[in-house]
Formats: sequence, C-alpha cells, structure tokens
Amino acid sequence: MSQTQILVVDDEPDIRALVKEILEDEGYSVQVAEDGKNARLLYAQQKPDLVLLDIWMPDIDGISLLKEWSVAGKPESQVVIMSGHGTLETAVEATRLGAYDFVQKPLSLAKLLATVRKALESRPQAETTESSVQHALLVEPLGTSPAMQLLRDRARQAASHSSPVMISGESGSGRRTLAHYIHQLSAANGDMTIFDHSQANIEGCHNYLLGFISNGHAVSGLLDQAAGATLFIPNLPKLPADTQELLNNLLESQGFTPAGGSSRKPLACRIICSAPEDLEQAVKRGQLLNPLYFRLNVLPLKIPALRDRPEDIPELVRHFSDWFPNQENLPYRQFSVSVQNRMRNHHWPGNVRELRNLIQRLLVLGGEGEVSMQEIEDALSQSAASMESDGNSRETLFDLPLREAREQFERDYLIYQLRKAGGSVGKLSESVEMERTHLYRKLRSLGIDPKSVAKGNGKT
Repeated sequence: MSQTQILVVDDEPDIRALVKEILEDEGYSVQVAEDGKNARLLYAQQKPDLVLLDIWMPDIDGISLLKEWSVAGKPESQVVIMSGHGTLETAVEATRLGAYDFVQKPLSLAKLLATVRKALESRPQAETTESSVQHALLVEPLGTSPAMQLLRDRARQAASHSSPVMISGESGSGRRTLAHYIHQLSAANGDMTIFDHSQANIEGCHNYLLGFISNGHAVSGLLDQAAGATLFIPNLPKLPADTQELLNNLLESQGFTPAGGSSRKPLACRIICSAPEDLEQAVKRGQLLNPLYFRLNVLPLKIPALRDRPEDIPELVRHFSDWFPNQENLPYRQFSVSVQNRMRNHHWPGNVRELRNLIQRLLVLGGEGEVSMQEIEDALSQSAASMESDGNSRETLFDLPLREAREQFERDYLIYQLRKAGGSVGKLSESVEMERTHLYRKLRSLGIDPKSVAKGNGKT
C-alpha cells in the first residue's frame, strides 16, 4: 500500500522543515514548496492527498492556489490552511471556498496532527493507507498481572458508558495509553482529541475550547473537534484556575455557546482526564477545584506502578525489543531470562517510560547479539543516577515532554529561590523579577507552599 502524500507550502524554511519532520515521523510521505511556483510543479507531478497551504507567499497567495486546484468549486486534494493572526478572516474565507479547515500560527503541533488526520479520514472514498492502519491499531496497556487484568476489565466497562473518566498514576505509567484504549473500545466516531496545555491561557482558552464566530463564520473549537468522540485532558491539576472554572461550568450545564455566537451547543463528547495519583492532595493544595474533581472523578482508574507488578516486565521487554526493530529499524537483541530477572528487581521510578527508554538506548548504543548482564547493570545504574534529584527519584528532564520538563525546572528553581528568600514571597518577587500576583498564581499551579519551604521540609 502506498504512503499518504502531503504537500507543505510555506515560505518560512523553519516551518517547512519542522512540519516535514513531524509528519514524516507519523509515517506520511512529505514534499515541501517555498512558493507558489514550486507548489504548482509538485502538485502537477502527483496530486497529494493533502496540502498544508500558507496564505501569504512571495509570488502568489494561498487563496489563488486554492482556486486553481479546485474543480466544480472544490479542491481535488484536501487542503488545510495555515494562517497567522492577521489572516484569520482570510482563512475563514478559504474554508468557504472548499478548504477542509485551518490551523492558526504559531502552530500547535498537536492540533496540526489532529487536523491532518481528520482531513485525511474525511476524504471521499479514501483508501486505507499504512499510516491509517497504524493509527487504527488497538493500543492496549500491557501486562498479565492481576492488577493489569483488572485495570483492562474496568477500562472496558468504562468504555461502554459516556461518563467522565479520571485516570491517575505516576508519571510514565501509561495514562495516555489507557485513555487511547478506552477511546478505541468506545463507540467514538473519530480520533481522540488531546487538550494542548500551551493554549490554556486566560485570554485564549475560551475560544480554544468553545470556538468563536468571526465575520459571520463559525470557527470550531476543541469541543467541536471532539464531538461524537473523546476529549483527553492530560495532567488536570496543571490547568490554570480560570480554565478549570470554565471546564466546571461546561460540565455543569452540559452545553456551551461559542464566543460571539447566540446558538447553544450540547456537550457531545466524552471527557477523559489524567492526573498524578495524589488527587485529593491536589484539591487540598488548591491545584484542583473541588467541584471539578467530583464532576470528573465519576469513573476513577488507577494505573499501578511498574515496581508493584514486576511479573509484567518480561512481556514489556518482549514488546519493546520487537517494536523498535520493526518501527525504527533498530537492531534486534535478545534479553536473556537472567537479564529480565535483574530488570524485575529494579525499582523503575520512571515506570514504563523508563523501561522503554532503557531498551531503546540498549538497542541504539549497545553491541550485537544478546544483551549482557554487564550492559543491563550499567544501563540501570545510569538510569538510577539520572533519576536521582533532591533525594527523590524522578525522570531526567531530557526524557520528559518539553512542557513537563519546563514545569519541573520552574518548580525546582522557585523552591531554591524561595529558600534563599527565607520563605518571603515579597523578596522572591524581587529576586526573580516577577509581579507578586502572577508569582502567587505560579506557585499555586506548581504546588509550592511557601510556608512549608520556609520550614525547610520542601513540602508542596
């Protein structure tokens, strides 16, 4: 089966390179064009399945290209417009002319990928491609331990209902994987839509979630995109208080009105959230609104830590030692029973993510043949050293998603500065050059209690 063909048309080289890299990682075949002339040539050579089209280019605007590629008022390929803030109205006009949708710059890669998948799925009589088959595969939380069997049973039960699901567990335990599993088992119509925390600011989250009306044209929000399917909100306590309040009101009323609109829409998606395992503590610390916690904690599912189910490690080792050679062309290496037994005795503070990264590192940097006991000892020692900080085991920053790494650094930095300031938020505000109101909000969002830090126990 042939790969899905995508053409990226943008005059900014950094955007072309970034989007190409991300899409190729997803299994698509990607060509790029820096202007209208090259876009015409590439489009004529092989009509792509999808075009990501910028509005403004040096020689011709995207609207003109859209009209050129249209037959009977509609483009032959699916077209998604990439628009800056100043061209929002033009992008809305492009959708009226037949473009499938538009994404706003600066690009949210999560939203871009979701839009690409939806656009490709909505093609008339679209052929099944290797990429779409890969996305359709059931992602199942692995493990034959009683705890994991029970978790999958409860996840299947949750999938048969539309009530909110709250997934808790340590970082790296597979919260997003479990959310995908529930979504795929449900009667959802479409992909799981994932909330992007970078969009959750006071000014823009209302429009991001609910959508808005611009010059008489409706611009869909996240709830529209997730209609008939699932909205997944990772790390719920990290949402700003205003966003939590908006979400609570939405769940209470079971409906919403887009900004600038008058027609009320029903809440038509299932909501799955994830959070660390100390949810009650997050409520007590003020990181999570009490009413929102009870509205979303209808079907709670807790993922056990990997150290509490060591009998699952052989299955996970087999899975990842097969997955990396098949998906990333890494060499296959065997893990002997004695090596697996050594891995079963490791504490795994980073859970499944740590195990996955360790196996990938052994396949990339190791030699040929069976993994030796010395290799696994060295790898586990390196893993333990990188996870040790302030007396607590945790993931190395470099193994975390950028947002989580940034939050972890901010937390450590502010605790250090707060200790230097003797617990005084006023002095901290001066030393970090941050306005006190914003600083209090930041400390609360990171779970930092100035009084506890001042006493020297570092509690949050």
